[in-house]
Amino acid sequence: MVEDHPVVIEGLRRILAQEMPHATLLEFHTGDAFLQHLRGAQHVVTLALLDITLPDTNGVELCQKVKSQSPDTCVLGFSNHNDRALIMQMLSSGASGYLLKNVSARELMQCVREALSGQMAFSDEIKKIIAKPSAAQVKAVPPLTKREKQILRLIADGKTSADIAAELLVSPFTIETHRRNLMQKFDVNNAAALIRLAAQLQLI
Repeated sequence: MVEDHPVVIEGLRRILAQEMPHATLLEFHTGDAFLQHLRGAQHVVTLALLDITLPDTNGVELCQKVKSQSPDTCVLGFSNHNDRALIMQMLSSGASGYLLKNVSARELMQCVREALSGQMAFSDEIKKIIAKPSAAQVKAVPPLTKREKQILRLIADGKTSADIAAELLVSPFTIETHRRNLMQKFDVNNAAALIRLAAQLQLI
């Protein structure tokens, strides 16, 4: 437990001691103290609950250092911060999950067990936050008409403008106009880039 609030530490210690009576529980109030322990530790620290805001560092930087020093240590972010960007930074830094400090004892232990079994572990509220697209993703999805969506799927199927025109009973010129509009909306220069970006945005 890397946490600088005594009340939080006491609560964690009680829950973990009750649910995992044979585990050795260690507490550190700063990131540096934990890193020093890792450098001299005889045994691998199995699981680390990292607070995101510590007196000497932040959870993202600390997670990177922990995983660099001890790759086998499973790291869970443990914080009051529910910012999606911060959560994703923690995961990019090697964390195996993230949970908020308002979790119940049951939810805490479920996340701990999931992480120890090699799964990604998130509290229920974090799952909802992660499931929502980011502002950047929302902005990146251009508004498409029903016809444009239809043509986009046909382009992704590898069909030519002539093929699409014949299927939709319109002129090839009309399809070419839709192609140009689609590439303009997605800000790409060719069909391959159009298909790739549309796939990334889960539009096809």
